[in-house]
Amino acid sequence: MTGDVAVLGAGMHPWGKWGRGFVEYGRAAAHEALSDAGLDWRDVGSVVGAATVRGGYPGYVAGTTFARALGWQGARATSVYAACASGAHAVDTARAQILAGLADVVLVVGADAAPKGFFRPAGGDRPDDPDWLRFRVLGATNPVYFGLYARRRMAVHGDTPEDFARVKVKNAAMGALNPNARYRKRVTVEEVAASPVVADPLRLLDICATSDGGAALVLSGMEFARRHGAADPVRIRAVSTVTPRYPSTVLDLPDIATDPAAGTDGDTDTGGDTDMAGTGGTFRASIARAAYEEAGVGPGDLSLAEVYDLSTALELQWYEDLGLCGEGEAAALLREGATAHGGRIPVNVSGGLCSFGEAVPAQAIAQVCELTRQLRGTAGDRQVAGARVGITANQGLFGHGSSVIAVR
Repeated sequence: MTGDVAVLGAGMHPWGKWGRGFVEYGRAAAHEALSDAGLDWRDVGSVVGAATVRGGYPGYVAGTTFARALGWQGARATSVYAACASGAHAVDTARAQILAGLADVVLVVGADAAPKGFFRPAGGDRPDDPDWLRFRVLGATNPVYFGLYARRRMAVHGDTPEDFARVKVKNAAMGALNPNARYRKRVTVEEVAASPVVADPLRLLDICATSDGGAALVLSGMEFARRHGAADPVRIRAVSTVTPRYPSTVLDLPDIATDPAAGTDGDTDTGGDTDMAGTGGTFRASIARAAYEEAGVGPGDLSLAEVYDLSTALELQWYEDLGLCGEGEAAALLREGATAHGGRIPVNVSGGLCSFGEAVPAQAIAQVCELTRQLRGTAGDRQVAGARVGITANQGLFGHGSSVIAVR
């Protein structure tokens, strides 16, 4: 095991479309996290900023941008960009600094002021960029990808549009109870079915919006936590940031091809005649598997999960990728109520991205904020009874894995 780090504080700026800069959202989330931890900004030895590439130049240097916004005090600063996985990679960087003895207390911050509509690639010609290629060559915007993935689940596993709608109904019911959620209104299956088609078979209410928002965590070493009076804090037990393996037979956003270098004897070969095809499983399944192995737990130990529901169909896929059920069994798990609040393994009791929308650098941090509140027993009407172990899961562009396991 790598070693635990304590979560002393968690804070968020509510999601929405506020019309202000991302720095303001991150600063507000950081102040709330520091207050929650009972610490002053001057107690922080390092700040790790999850970067945004859409917020102008300050977004590329998020660590120092947030440090400046909070007031220069000499802290180390690091900026991390991993698209939708940025928050988890920032947590991993903070954990590494703490375990290496570089800082006793690290502030992790992510915030975004997202554009309206779906995300577009940055301008210019970049033929070596798979994200640029899927837009320019395939015309595959995010909603198109979500629709194709939903169609695949319908064809392979027999999922139905009604199953997808049930995911929205479940998550919206939890979002209605979350003061930080952008959408706080319950919906019915009928209302989902009546919303406009965006990318067949997915409708408007099946797909998450783009949002503004911020999230922050205060992490520390276990010895500092004890000195600070936190005898039994929530602890980060594992962070998975793995990359795919060749061959990738189920294409994940944004890949449209896989690289055979790992299975050949070419100049880029790193494994001789290693048969990478024997590893089994998909990229997303490998993300959770690495987290479980590091934490020394399995799917049966989980109290709850926060997963990346860019679309309702993608949430169902995560059930299988996390090992909550067998392949093709996700819809049945949903139908029986196992993933609802009060079920055997509640998923997205925060309301998920369905209720929040995407504030890209903040969302993986927000997932850990929810785990923190649940494991502390302070989640109010969303509380999962007896929560002891939680997992987060999402992925970022270009093969960025993202999963965090927290325990108490």
